Amino acid sequence: MDRTLVLGLGGTVDYELRWDSSVFDRLAHAHGVRRHELTTTAPITDERSLLVAVLAFVASGTGAERFVASSEVIEEFVSHFEFAITLGGTGVRAGLVLDALGIPSVQHLVSIDDNVRRLLPAGISYVCSATEDTLDPHLIVQYPVGAHVRLTDGDVLSPAPNRLIFANDPPNRRMLLSADLPASLSDAGVFLVSGFNTMQDHDLLEQRLIEVQRAMQSLPGDALVYYEDAGFYTRGFAETVRARLLPQIDVYGMNEDELQEYLGRSVNLLDPSDVIRALREAHMIIPARALVVHTRHWAIAVGPDAARHRAALDSAVLVAATRYRVGDGLTAADVDDTADMPRHGGGEALVSAIEAALPDCVGVAAFSLDVPTPTTVGLGDTFVGGFLAGAVRSKETV
Repeated sequence: MDRTLVLGLGGTVDYELRWDSSVFDRLAHAHGVRRHELTTTAPITDERSLLVAVLAFVASGTGAERFVASSEVIEEFVSHFEFAITLGGTGVRAGLVLDALGIPSVQHLVSIDDNVRRLLPAGISYVCSATEDTLDPHLIVQYPVGAHVRLTDGDVLSPAPNRLIFANDPPNRRMLLSADLPASLSDAGVFLVSGFNTMQDHDLLEQRLIEVQRAMQSLPGDALVYYEDAGFYTRGFAETVRARLLPQIDVYGMNEDELQEYLGRSVNLLDPSDVIRALREAHMIIPARALVVHTRHWAIAVGPDAARHRAALDSAVLVAATRYRVGDGLTAADVDDTADMPRHGGGEALVSAIEAALPDCVGVAAFSLDVPTPTTVGLGDTFVGGFLAGAVRSKETV
């Protein structure tokens, strides 16, 4: 492929914790954590408050991204566990997926260290705004369905598998853009925008959005701009990003947790009437040309340009299911194997009902996979990578 895929805006070094209920049992007893203390909204300032937040999310079976007072809190917490050092950030993980499928990309990074240099494959090049090496790790907690932690006054039991992200990352909060970004965009077929969710200074956010818009003037007229939402540390900043960038965005993606956060209510993901209402409400809030919502049961695009992205949606769901099934080391052959596996029956029925009811919607069902040790870390980022792979291949076949 001659056209470049530019993926940004910031990458991370992740500490992927290996779930161990016995360690959580020990920590919960050492800190005297009780069930009535479990909350997902309190500030995370030390090891105990981080533990409380993890257990609260596990009890609800939900995923989230939260700010931590310092990287030292993460270092202290993770020292109790076995963990792997990996690369994260939507752009980087999407790039790793694309690389596995034989599609090169260019990353825009705001931080760099030897972990990044060691773990980025040769098929991924990068531009970086950092002037020195730094390390501010993101803690990734992946928990299984039925994760069981014993407290002094009761138990915590997860109703579903999910993933949590905890971080304090100054380079990503500053989101300094590389002077090389406009040149990188000048021959780009795809530009992935993500990462503004970690910023906490509104004036600085406005400045970065102006700079991104200026850089995007270098994009070819037919380039695809994909924006992936995330758990904003300051929720109101999401509206600021939309106000600036929505006219330039071709595809606006989000997961089920972000959908429900926007709506301020839970959504029954297999109830057609509830999903129709949710999609209509979400598209009123975010009137994108194609608003993509990806869930464990289905992925649906709504908007005037939705129909053109059906093949990309199917690619996204297929690749994400493959990562769920085999983990980090997915290959193109693994993706081919997944294609022959069964789809989620409830997802298929939901998609059929939605497409019949809403003329500006297209969707695909997710896969129904029985996996003893599923990978839930990075599934949304993998979905994005699969979507971009499908979009690139669709262009090549035109």
